[in-house]
Amino acid sequence: MDNARMTSKGQITIPKHIRDKLDLAAGKKVYIIQNGDDIIISGSPEHPAIRAMKKLQKGMEGKFEKAGIYTEDDIIKLCKEVRAEFEGL
Repeated sequence: MDNARMTSKGQITIPKHIRDKLDLAAGKKVYIIQNGDDIIISGSPEHPAIRAMKKLQKGMEGKFEKAGIYTEDDIIKLCKEVRAEFEGL
């Protein structure tokens, strides 16, 4: 963790050791993500939405097989069952 001071133009300087570690150079894109009251600056080459989707996919690994879902038809069947439950309420 490091501190940075913002200029009157809203600019901050990323400390050199962090720029070096993330291979950030002048002109390279960074992503700024708001998470509640926090700001996250990412130097990853992947867009944050893609990283989030990959994280979700990794967290879901094996869940469908455990639920007996193997095909698109299985998903459609499950959707119909859930819809019928809600309509029956």
